[in-house]
Amino acid sequence: MTPQSDEDEVWRQIVASFNDTAERDSANQPWPDSENLPAEPPRRVIKQSDEEDLLREDDPADDTEPATEQSDNEDEEGHYVPPPPPPLPKTDATTKIAWLALFGGPAYLLLSAALNWNLQGWMLFTAVAAFIGGFVALVVRMGDGPPNDSGWDDGAVI
Repeated sequence: MTPQSDEDEVWRQIVASFNDTAERDSANQPWPDSENLPAEPPRRVIKQSDEEDLLREDDPADDTEPATEQSDNEDEEGHYVPPPPPPLPKTDATTKIAWLALFGGPAYLLLSAALNWNLQGWMLFTAVAAFIGGFVALVVRMGDGPPNDSGWDDGAVI
């Protein structure tokens, strides 16, 4: 026999035993026998409660409004509505100029490239210098430590 025919025979055996159930010896199982699943899953029968039967016997026109009000209350009860966020902190003029330079320089270069403007050397230098200067200004003003109003514990909770 050739290696190809051996492989074909193995595949035929795999396909033939596809729907067979695997039988395990209880000694080889890594779990106790009580945790084995039965071959057929148990069927569940759900009975309707007496309250549902009573509601169905009543007039449906009477139940529409209270049911709607009750479902609205349930919807409102289960949802959390966060408080409005605090206002953004005020920034000084230096920080605003640094942000403007950081985004304004590349925006000017992009706009000039998109509109096919002819840039002189000093315009190109100013746009690149504004970007670099804005970045450096923001990094330098960032600070090394925690804010002064953070307290003695830095917010650590054990």
